[in-house]
Amino acid sequence: MNIPNSKFPRVVIIGGGFAGIQMAKALANKAVQIVLIDKHNYHTFQPLLYQVASGGLEPDSIAYPLRKIIKKHKQTFFRLANVFKLDASRQLITADIGDLSYDYLVIATGTKTNFFGNAAIEKFSMPMKKVPQALNIRSLILQNFEKATIAKNENDRKGFLNFVIVGGGPTGVELAGAIAELKNHILPRDYHDLNRDDMKIHLLEGHERLLPPMSTNASLKAEEFLKALGVEVHCKTIVTNYDGKTVSTNSGHQMEAETLIWAAGVTGAPVDGLEAKSLLERSNRYRVNQFNQIEGYTNIFALGDIAYMETDNYPNGHPQVAQPAIQQGKLLGKNLMRLINKQPLKPFRYNDKGSMATIGRNKAVVDLNNFKFSGVFAWFIWMFIHLMVLVGFRNRVIVFFNWLYSYINFDKAARLIIRPFTKKKAPS
Repeated sequence: MNIPNSKFPRVVIIGGGFAGIQMAKALANKAVQIVLIDKHNYHTFQPLLYQVASGGLEPDSIAYPLRKIIKKHKQTFFRLANVFKLDASRQLITADIGDLSYDYLVIATGTKTNFFGNAAIEKFSMPMKKVPQALNIRSLILQNFEKATIAKNENDRKGFLNFVIVGGGPTGVELAGAIAELKNHILPRDYHDLNRDDMKIHLLEGHERLLPPMSTNASLKAEEFLKALGVEVHCKTIVTNYDGKTVSTNSGHQMEAETLIWAAGVTGAPVDGLEAKSLLERSNRYRVNQFNQIEGYTNIFALGDIAYMETDNYPNGHPQVAQPAIQQGKLLGKNLMRLINKQPLKPFRYNDKGSMATIGRNKAVVDLNNFKFSGVFAWFIWMFIHLMVLVGFRNRVIVFFNWLYSYINFDKAARLIIRPFTKKKAPS
């Protein structure tokens, strides 16, 4: 990988997500050599991916170059690579660009979409975990609008205008609200030859309510807001099959839709090479202790979504959201220096700052430790928090002005089919 030799211990960080970049920042210009590896050259602010998918933001608003983050870190190197194996006994990782030795290894590879073993859904549905996937969804939505204008019959037209979103967590709820705003504000103006009432948005959730990790009040309010926007909410509904045109559910009900967006769950994205006992099979997360050391290893760590840490308050591990990853990355940076200097390590204690989700213009739900509220005030809080957490001043400014423009004009500025998307088709 052409990394220079150093008199300092080498720390290899796999993954440039929230955990990885916080770890790199915490170790910046310390007595260590850092190698940050990611298969993309940018950090993605995943909470706003749905706005790229629905045409509200361009991808460069939520992506930030990793090299720009570390440009002032003299002992930090970045490599664009895909790590596919590690050898703990030799302290070596293997990537598509070569091998690299390490003194300390940090795995922060995050998660990937979980299709729960359903090959048909994996083949024909649209996941939304990466920027290219969000752009594919944007293109497909706009292409469907165009195809609907020239559809030869009513059934074909309604198929193009039916959108099914599977998963009633924050991602699914926010995306359903964003697509509903396309229906209510964009379709009547840009596609006046289409009947807005022909467009249907279905949100499917397997649990008995939306936003299962949040409070009952947040779930009820989110469902109320979505229905007011025209979204049809189906709880206790599990998708059993999708062939690219027809969605089948556990209730036996079927619906015709050219687009099914899968936001129903994630699973860990581990790296091959560690002992099987260190990996929790049901979620593909590494078992770690209170110092984020992977079970059975003292110099290999896991952070963020890929780390499974059982505590009294979180017997099933911490939630797979940004805050645990950020907090773990900051602490591990300090703990690693303590470990190198043979000082006692500090255990991780998660500071839960609350949960939130936005459903559209002036509509959001927020759960804080002692307060739960919804509506306009919650919406402003959601916007402020997301602006502050975005990486890069430029991105904050661009997102703010995009939101301001959209709010004033009831518009989404990024409605461009830059890269047409071709869906896979089921055999005749």
